[in-house]
Amino acid sequence: MTTEAVATAADLDIVACHCCGQVCQHAAGDICCVRCGTHLHRRKRDSLSRTWALLLAAMILYVPANLLPIMRTGSLFSSQDNTILSGVVELWRNGSWDLAVIVFVASILVPLLKFAALLVLLISVQMGKDWRTLGRARLFRLIENIGYWSMLDVFVVTLLVALVHFQKLSRVDPGPGVVYFAVVVVLTMLASMAFDPRLIWDTAAVARKHADD
Repeated sequence: MTTEAVATAADLDIVACHCCGQVCQHAAGDICCVRCGTHLHRRKRDSLSRTWALLLAAMILYVPANLLPIMRTGSLFSSQDNTILSGVVELWRNGSWDLAVIVFVASILVPLLKFAALLVLLISVQMGKDWRTLGRARLFRLIENIGYWSMLDVFVVTLLVALVHFQKLSRVDPGPGVVYFAVVVVLTMLASMAFDPRLIWDTAAVARKHADD
C-alpha cells in the first residue's frame, strides 16, 4: 500500500490531546479534550515562527558562550580563565583525552549539529519540500533526545565549584560564559519543543498533490 492511500488523522477529523494523549473527534471551532479539558489544536500554534525566534536567539548567544570564560580557577600563586575550547585543549594536554573528547562533543559539536538540524527542518518545511520525510522525522527525534547532553559543561562547573571549597588554597568560580551557555542549551531545547514534526508530513503531502496535478 502506498503512502497516499493511508488515511491520516486530518482525513478522519481526529486530533490527539498534547497533554494526556486522548484521541478526540475534532469539530469546527474551539473544542477541549474530553479527558483533561485542554484546548485541542491540530498543529502547534505558530510553530515555525516560534522555532525560528528561539533558534536565532540561541545562535546569537552561542558566540559569547564560547568567547567568554566559562570557569575561573585560582590558587595561591596564579589564576586562569578557561573558555569551553581552552578547557578542552587543557584536558587534552593533561592526558585526559577521553574527557576532552566528551566535553568537545557535548558542548561544541552537539549544539552546532542541533543548529544545523533545526535549520534543515525549518527551511525544508517552509519551502514545502517532499524530501526524505522519514529521515527528517528521525532527525527531529535525534536532536530531541541528545539535547540534554549539552548541559555537561554546566554540570561540570557546578560540581567543581561545590567540591573545591578550600578557599585559602584553591578556588573555582563560574565565569559569565556558563550563563550564556546554559541559556543556549535551554533555548535550543525550547526550539525543538516548539517545532511540530507533523508539518514535515503536511508539506510533503501538499508537494505530492501539486506534483500529481
